[in-house]
Amino acid sequence: MVVVMTTSSPASAEWDVRLDTLPKTKSTQQFLRHVMVVGGTLGDWDDLGVKRWDERVSELGAVAANAGSTFLTLRAFEPGSRPSDSTGWERMVGSCHVIIDPCGDGRTRFAQAMASLAADEPVNEATVSEMLYAPADCEPDLIVVLGEPTRLPPSLVWELAYGELVFRPMEWNELTKDHLVEAIADFAQRERRFGGLDDSDEAVG
Repeated sequence: MVVVMTTSSPASAEWDVRLDTLPKTKSTQQFLRHVMVVGGTLGDWDDLGVKRWDERVSELGAVAANAGSTFLTLRAFEPGSRPSDSTGWERMVGSCHVIIDPCGDGRTRFAQAMASLAADEPVNEATVSEMLYAPADCEPDLIVVLGEPTRLPPSLVWELAYGELVFRPMEWNELTKDHLVEAIADFAQRERRFGGLDDSDEAVG
């Protein structure tokens, strides 16, 4: 993998993930439309502060945009025990629509999505997905989970079916743009199965 960083200033540095330089395998031909980063409790989110939030959204959004992603969603790992006034918001970073989503309970999210469906609207995978991911118009291709692979985020329910999971054992406040670059490089070298099995899985069964 080759990563190119502009040298304007540390605060405005943008990373360009050159996925075209990776080995030409089948897995590198996958499109990256939507990246989701999941980490921290809502208390951890509040502790980050306005300035660091602003920097984080700008830096991660630039990485996602340069990798060709149209959407980047940041979501809490779980609600946590501390009260929080965190609310959702959005920002455009270059060509990437960054969505800040503080909902840390996937069951609550699913219930809200179902309640948002119009009475005359059919309940199917397409309509439920549309409500769950809005304002994004597609499901996440890559889900970066901050934590150990032994525990899945309670904030994810629907997303686990097809998204590619990349785990990074770290705390929410430790996340940097470098970690997202590495996760995208990991994703680029995978062969997506969209919930299916590969030959080795079938052999085990």
